[in-house]
Amino acid sequence: MNRRTFLQAMAALPPILAGAGCDNSARPVVAADGPGLDEMRRNWRALLAPGAAVTLSTEPLRKTEAEWRGSLDPLQFEVLRKDGTEPAFSSPLDREKRPGVYVCAGCGLPLFSSAMKFDSGTGWPSFVTHIPGHLGTRRDYLLILPRTEYHCIRCGGHQGHVFDDGPPPTGQRWCNNGVALRFIPA
Repeated sequence: MNRRTFLQAMAALPPILAGAGCDNSARPVVAADGPGLDEMRRNWRALLAPGAAVTLSTEPLRKTEAEWRGSLDPLQFEVLRKDGTEPAFSSPLDREKRPGVYVCAGCGLPLFSSAMKFDSGTGWPSFVTHIPGHLGTRRDYLLILPRTEYHCIRCGGHQGHVFDDGPPPTGQRWCNNGVALRFIPA
């Protein structure tokens, strides 16, 4: 068993053994009286810095493997292009609390806003929802038990997995690899 497979298995054990991946009382970074779900999904642009280097196009981006290797560092390539996982608690984005927008590190498509983020205690940046139309999902059976994996809709870059153990208002935890994201402060 290689290190990646071992880490993925270890990361999955707490939810399997405890029946959940994180404490449902995990608090969103924003105040409880903050924006509602529809408002978060609709008004994410308000947290995007003027002139930020992002794309709003969801038109598929095609690059060769060599082009991806040239534009990503080795860990980003492993996560985004090979469905890898970064070590838990290794990303500074897990502790990021400023207002702003999280974009795909592969192509710059906005995926989440800070209003969607919460502290799951799992060691990866986690979100209760995402920007509509910017992520695609598929079933993943790598750890034998099925999980829902999600990817950037534009470049196909692997971001993470979604679990049904998050806080209100969705009850979901969009658990993302920090290395697959770039944070743009408001």
